[in-house]
Amino acid sequence: MSDRQILQAMSGLMAGMFVSILAGTVVASALPRIITDLGASQSSYTWVVTAELLAMTATVPLWGKLADLYNQKLLLQLSLGMFVVGSLLAGFSHDVGLLIFSRVAQGIGAGGLTALAQVVMAAIIPPRRLGRYSGIFGAVFAVGTVAGPLIGGLMVDTSWLGWRWCFFIGVPFALLAIVLLQLTLRLPTTRRAAKIDFLGAFLIVGGVCAVLIWVSLAGNQFEWASWQTVVLTTGGTLLLAAAVYVESRAAEPIIPLSIFRNRTVALTTVANLLVGVALFGGTVFLSQFFQISLGESPTTAGLMSLPMILGLLLSSTVAGQVISATGRWKVYLVVGAVIMTVGLALLSTIGSDTHFGLLGVYMAVMGIGVGMLMQNLVLAAQNDVPAAELGAATSVLSFFRSMGGTIGTSVLGAILANRVTTEITKSLRESGTTAGAGQVSGDGVPDVATLPGPMRAIVQHAYGVATADLFLIATPFALLTLVAVLFIKEKPLKTTSGMERLAAESRAAEADSPSPVGAT
Repeated sequence: MSDRQILQAMSGLMAGMFVSILAGTVVASALPRIITDLGASQSSYTWVVTAELLAMTATVPLWGKLADLYNQKLLLQLSLGMFVVGSLLAGFSHDVGLLIFSRVAQGIGAGGLTALAQVVMAAIIPPRRLGRYSGIFGAVFAVGTVAGPLIGGLMVDTSWLGWRWCFFIGVPFALLAIVLLQLTLRLPTTRRAAKIDFLGAFLIVGGVCAVLIWVSLAGNQFEWASWQTVVLTTGGTLLLAAAVYVESRAAEPIIPLSIFRNRTVALTTVANLLVGVALFGGTVFLSQFFQISLGESPTTAGLMSLPMILGLLLSSTVAGQVISATGRWKVYLVVGAVIMTVGLALLSTIGSDTHFGLLGVYMAVMGIGVGMLMQNLVLAAQNDVPAAELGAATSVLSFFRSMGGTIGTSVLGAILANRVTTEITKSLRESGTTAGAGQVSGDGVPDVATLPGPMRAIVQHAYGVATADLFLIATPFALLTLVAVLFIKEKPLKTTSGMERLAAESRAAEADSPSPVGAT
């Protein structure tokens, strides 16, 4: 395919990816208003967030396997259709039960987009040329990440729109993506004669959901050391152990365990898990830091993350162009892991009195490291697996990154809450201040604008200290990412697309198969 044909084919993919990213970020600013309007509880607040994340993470491997068996273009359109249905249900919800159900539908659609977009890119673009297009992917990621909280804040603050438009706004983009995919994406309609391993799929989804529910709710809805923890961890472990047993014997496993014998896939999977813990576990609390410790509005807080996003966009674009030109890629993984580690270490020094200029430099450093690392981990794995396993390998990487992000966010969130409480109690004891103390008790996030001056300073200081501690905890995970990528062996990037490789593999398999008796 020519560059023009590839860009045309990618237009629908990028519109779909934008929708997926927007769905995860646009609701953040609107959630407090949504929960208040629907008369829901703090527990419901958690489930509105967790439901989509659970559905997305758990279904990514299933979408990846389907991509290896069925028409990828149709699967993409189906996932977008699922997203549209979920978005419309969410926008018209009048009770929190329907809202949570709709978020599950959105999550299933987002899981398909997360897995399939990169699979299709690998199918139509050779690894040697793929780097130059990663900048487009990075740009979509950056715009969706920055635009989400801004759009959410504007919708909530605009009286004639309201929070329901946070869900409706993704619908036209999803419909546009479906049309663009139909007009521009040309993939061969192939179907392999294989049965889907439904038992393995059920066990994987069940085990993953049990683990994710535990890490999402432990320390919030129940204690870490509780009967709920025993039930969820034991049940999740048993289900996942059964999944491994079933998958090792299935003719067409959802996650082929054999791909982990590939050193590149195994190491990039570990690196993706660690990146998820370090990146998402640390940065998800930055917006809260901006609003509470620095006293900024939700819209301003969204804008303040621009240095990190611009760093990510710049480094992913430049590194991708250079990789396509030279064919060398490992050095960018190593340098990216080093820079990400340094960025997290720098962010561990922040506080409520840190100047935004310095904070912006720290965020840009981390963004540069992430931009060099994240997409190129996928490139390294896709380059080193058979074309018939591109879907499974790509989805496994996305799955473990989401798992890492979920675990990191949940565990670090519990640490943040504990650290804030400890720091506020300590400061109150030292200062003898009690005014406003009742407004920061419980599990809620305080509104610093309503607090008396002395209490506001204590709360801002506490959140600054606690957020810095989270980055300090995330730094060793980034360092372990560096260790993992150091052991990845650099292999020349292939110059044929996934479709071409699959055709060649099919011809080779036919040539190797024994001829029928009596054939001439």
